[in-house]
Amino acid sequence: MDITLQPITIRELVNGFSNNEEEGVVGYGGLLNIRPKYQREFVYSENQQIEVINSIFKGFPLNVMYWCKNADGTFEMLDGQQRTLSICAFYVGNLFVNVEGTLKAFHNLTPSQKDTFLNTTLQIYICENGTDTEKLDWFRIINIAGEKLTNQELLNAVYAGPWVTSLKKRFAKTNCVAQQMASDYLSGSPIRQAYVEIVLKWISKNDVEHYMALHQQDTDSDIEWQYFQDVIHWVQKLFPVKRVKLMKGLPWGTYYNTYKDLVLKSSELEERIKALVDDDEVENKKGIYEYLLSGDERCLGLRAFSPKIAQKVYEKQQGFCAKCGQHFEISAMEADHIVPWSKGGLTVEENCQMLCRHCNRTKSAS
Repeated sequence: MDITLQPITIRELVNGFSNNEEEGVVGYGGLLNIRPKYQREFVYSENQQIEVINSIFKGFPLNVMYWCKNADGTFEMLDGQQRTLSICAFYVGNLFVNVEGTLKAFHNLTPSQKDTFLNTTLQIYICENGTDTEKLDWFRIINIAGEKLTNQELLNAVYAGPWVTSLKKRFAKTNCVAQQMASDYLSGSPIRQAYVEIVLKWISKNDVEHYMALHQQDTDSDIEWQYFQDVIHWVQKLFPVKRVKLMKGLPWGTYYNTYKDLVLKSSELEERIKALVDDDEVENKKGIYEYLLSGDERCLGLRAFSPKIAQKVYEKQQGFCAKCGQHFEISAMEADHIVPWSKGGLTVEENCQMLCRHCNRTKSAS
């Protein structure tokens, strides 16, 4: 792969700039594809965009950018999309910055100020004659001007194609259909590919890269979209009362994969949820849903006996295990509920006994 450094002015870069939902984002006389399929959505905040323009007017050099040259003489933006789109946003009048003490868009600039902006030289590294694998390997290791790619963005680059494009349309646009449908259940930002990653983790059982390799040549994401809808509808049917603070970010697809065939009544689940939310013994309230599905009390983070209580009970028992009767140092013993939580036992001194580790683990397993 050949890599050369080529200075290009902003005037050349913004020539022919167009940002079209259907036809894509192009510049450099129509020769530069600013947002190839493997690129992320735009993530710079307005303040970050303004800082890019401020740097230009202050004469500060921007970090180098990277383009790939195609066999037909066109180019693809490999790195520098955020800075390039900030420059273009200012050029087309969508961004206002303070220039010499006055807030201005490009069209408000004096002729000399416009020339200062347009004649600024950008340093572009252009690579050509490389395989797709070489180019994408390069893409993996480039730092993105303070906005590093997420792991899912990197995987989107490696497995770019119509299938990934379809996934991004449904799961990775601001106010996309997945966000409208399930934002109360999912964490992260759609435009940083969080929703794409979530649904692929769910459907692949956490083997995302292998799943993407298998499906890269698919023409659409209908399978993933139907699966996602099935998961969310299952959650909404089973737990119709929405508790966003507790439900947001839980691995609902994982629960669906494991427990979707259980016969459960939503009304009964709701009554149990209310009781668990009010139960001071339950410290991990977000674990309530998994507990109701799995029955595993460990999900609840049940309140443990304090070291102070454990020491007091140890002294009362004079170091002897309440079950096997052998003597142990306190470091080899564990505080245990005499009456378990499931039968109404509280985490209080009167309900505490000290067991050796073996007896406690044997008791827990029985």
